[in-house]
Amino acid sequence: MTPKRAEEIALDALTWLAGNEELLPVFMGSTGLSPDDLRRAAGTPEFLGAVLDFLTMDDAWVMAFCQSRALAYDQPLRARMALPGGEQVHWT
Repeated sequence: MTPKRAEEIALDALTWLAGNEELLPVFMGSTGLSPDDLRRAAGTPEFLGAVLDFLTMDDAWVMAFCQSRALAYDQPLRARMALPGGEQVHWT
């Protein structure tokens, strides 16, 4: 997956979160961002990685997002791995 495509998926996930009345307050609370901060950060690859970190915490959220966008369930995690900070860490 290219970084550009990963950013597209992450922006789409952010749009999905913004439209989710139950999850948006959870996301905002977990980030500590104000709505203005969110708008400013939305275009940065690092923040988009954080959006996908949040989304991929729960399989039900991933499934709901992917179903709403006709994406394969592995796409959010693949997108996360293509953004800054998403590289797999090898501990050995």
